[in-house]
Amino acid sequence: MTTSESLTTELLRFTTAGSVDDGKSTLIGRLLYDSKSIFQDQYEDIERISVRRGEEGVNLALLTDGLKAEREQGITIDVAYRYFSTPKRKFIIADTPGHIQYTRNMVTGASTANVALLLIDARLGVVEQTRRHAIIASLLQIPHVVVCINKMDLVDFSEDVFNEIHEQFEAFAAKLDIKDFHFIPISALKGDNVVTRSKETPWYEGPTLIYYLENVHIASDHNFIDCRFPVQHVIRPYNDDFHDYRGYAGRVAGGILKVGDDVMVLPSGFTSKIAAIDTFEGKLVEAFPPMSVTILLEDDIDVSRGDMIVRVNNQPDVTQDLDVMLCWFDNFKPLMPQGKYAIRHTTQEARCIVKEVRYKLDINSLHRQLEDTTLQMNDMGRVLLRTTKPMFTDSYKQNRITGSIILIDEGTNRTVAAGMII
Repeated sequence: MTTSESLTTELLRFTTAGSVDDGKSTLIGRLLYDSKSIFQDQYEDIERISVRRGEEGVNLALLTDGLKAEREQGITIDVAYRYFSTPKRKFIIADTPGHIQYTRNMVTGASTANVALLLIDARLGVVEQTRRHAIIASLLQIPHVVVCINKMDLVDFSEDVFNEIHEQFEAFAAKLDIKDFHFIPISALKGDNVVTRSKETPWYEGPTLIYYLENVHIASDHNFIDCRFPVQHVIRPYNDDFHDYRGYAGRVAGGILKVGDDVMVLPSGFTSKIAAIDTFEGKLVEAFPPMSVTILLEDDIDVSRGDMIVRVNNQPDVTQDLDVMLCWFDNFKPLMPQGKYAIRHTTQEARCIVKEVRYKLDINSLHRQLEDTTLQMNDMGRVLLRTTKPMFTDSYKQNRITGSIILIDEGTNRTVAAGMII
């Protein structure tokens, strides 16, 4: 693949969310099947399982429910990732669980998504889980939310039902920080308005789901203003052909970096110019998110993994005190006040201590619980952390890459929390 091809074939990441039995896995199965993105043997396998279980037709949900416990119970437990492509775009789907006890799994799957598909059962309307997942989508700053009103076949494709749910959701979502909403009436089971337009909804004039996913504008979802390049690896070939080669490899987290630009390296504060930008396919004049490149500087500066290349006049916050919204993952131990954890931020690693839990967030109502500040598994709360060395951070709202962290229990090496810097 040439550089031009890799840049024109956009990658869109989307996640599903909704209450239990709203049809998330069935919808993804339908997308994969109708877009001809599954192999014949995969289809025959789920066909055999469907027959063995005495189900009518083929249960497309089995394409994503890979765990034995998921297939036995007919629910999604862990995040299932699926990949498919159309001539216009490549897609990565994160099928996330609907149960309240798997909130942490939804946070994991949704943290990198461009689009969230929020499913609502047309018979039930907006329920508690719908509100909870809309709040999480808002907290995670997912740029685009598609509200898929599913099981329209069970309400006779009623336009009144669709309009009523549309109004219910909009009234609730007015409090949230989500910029782009879209509503589509679908039947995941029968395929209405998923890949092909339904004859049952002549009153609906919007796009099908696959058309929306192929055409939604995501290029401006990245931050192209604030230049951020976390150094992941220093490349020194040590051979005669590249005797003096010293490149800094990583993924552009923000801004547009061009050959000849004046840059600064943090934490040292030394300045230089970009001499060249290399990729596997060849040299580039400029690089932007989410490209992975190697940057060469004109001056010999001591740069190592964890350092960040930025613009001289546009620097991130350099701080050891982090104010974060934390989602607690660990089911063995709650968040410990004054607890010590390893922290990872971009390519940096350090240790940190929990200075204060300011409040716990009620995921259902967005109310702040100031009395009960114990964070158990799946709880979210605002926490102050103090790190052992300065971090180069932006707010999560400004940049989802430089504004996110994870905490690791050093005793067990388990990832115990994910955080969004406020």
